[in-house]
Amino acid sequence: MKIRNLIAVLALLGTATGAQGADWLAQVNQCIAQGEFARAEKIMDKLPRKTRTAEAVRIDSLLTIMERIRKDFNLTPEQGVALIRERMPEATDAQIANWKATRKLEVMNIDGQEWWFRKSVRNLWLLGDEFAQANEQERQETYATRSRYFRQAMRTAADRHGVRDWRRANITFTLDVDADAVPAGERLRVWMPFPYENERQRNIHYVEGNHPATMSQDSKHHTVYMEAVAEAGKPTHFEYTFTYEVGERHIAQQDLLALVEPYRTDTELYRTYTASEAPHMIVTDKMRDLARRIVGDEENPVMQAYKVYQWISRTYPWAGAREYSTLANIPQYVLDNGHGDCGQVTLLYITLVRALGIPARWESGWMLHPGEVNWHDWGETYFEGVGWVPTDQSFGRSAIDTPMDAYYATGIDVYRMATNEGVGDRLSPPKTFIRSETVDFQPGEVEWRGGNLYYDHWHSHLEVNGITPLGSLIQ
Repeated sequence: MKIRNLIAVLALLGTATGAQGADWLAQVNQCIAQGEFARAEKIMDKLPRKTRTAEAVRIDSLLTIMERIRKDFNLTPEQGVALIRERMPEATDAQIANWKATRKLEVMNIDGQEWWFRKSVRNLWLLGDEFAQANEQERQETYATRSRYFRQAMRTAADRHGVRDWRRANITFTLDVDADAVPAGERLRVWMPFPYENERQRNIHYVEGNHPATMSQDSKHHTVYMEAVAEAGKPTHFEYTFTYEVGERHIAQQDLLALVEPYRTDTELYRTYTASEAPHMIVTDKMRDLARRIVGDEENPVMQAYKVYQWISRTYPWAGAREYSTLANIPQYVLDNGHGDCGQVTLLYITLVRALGIPARWESGWMLHPGEVNWHDWGETYFEGVGWVPTDQSFGRSAIDTPMDAYYATGIDVYRMATNEGVGDRLSPPKTFIRSETVDFQPGEVEWRGGNLYYDHWHSHLEVNGITPLGSLIQ
């Protein structure tokens, strides 16, 4: 694993001021790049008191990132090998060495010791060539389920925006902070997800909650904010219920080809959504070259975007992800490691199509499919003459070589709750300390005056109380 990929994460933390500040920060960056975490901590510990005071939040964030990396890479090689041989006793040392060399097993050297990613053994069965047949069978089963959702939607009439299968969702979200996670009497600050209005979501209503709630303002992460005082020996419970209407939307490829127009490149929309967006959507010459190789001689933006979508779907299998906050450039991570989860391949898609001059942007939240309620990330692609259309790069992998091969390139099913229309934005009200998730926002965020509370101090849950069909009338 290239530890250099961690360093641009520090751009999220700002830049140090003054020569002395720049010097210590550069030294710490170098230490992290070399896997010398103990030395990095020692440098920060020996800073003058004045510097430590002025840079307290930055230092806390640097220490937090290293702590998260250690938590992600917490298996010794011996433990990892034992886990592999529990499931595959015949695995040889040579096979294991090859899996490491080809990054089917993700490892990192920290302070002179090799550590395995905590999900690396589980991921091996998704990535290893030896397990391709079983994975293909599972993919076909996933496709069969998702095709039923498509057929269900197509039995209803579309409105003027092409949205159909409108339903009313009733959701309860809860977040519980562990007892004594903070001292009694301390105030907890909590941000939790909430849907926003777009072509596929409407009539959003906050119903009730167990603490006073504030809705986010001017943030790409739409949230419910609450506060509560911690009591000794008791978990702190946050809960709210809301409703919204959600629909399925897709634009068939043949319709897009008939409607698409040349881009108006002088608009703010075009300039914004074809530009680099640090730290993850960086349009470099290498990205442009890769994008051009993928699309070849194709010049139609609809088909260019589809070729990128297909290439990613066929090239990068799904695997459990590292914490996004520890990755410097997520699309590059996918290219380097040969796999990616939903958000990682979505960021790669957005970057590549932007490199072709096709506007694209992030959208994410939750997937609400029966039996599959979970966090999920996808995107949107803009075609002149049509507007923004949804693109679920990750779901595209289940539809390869099926009648729905192009569906998720320009469509999305009804079982969604979109809460984010961008990445890495400031929360509302602003958060003081580094977020547990610096890119996306789904499970929530928690902090108190002593710092951020990471996932191991709390847990959240989304309960789907119902998703009820509204009927098939054209709106």
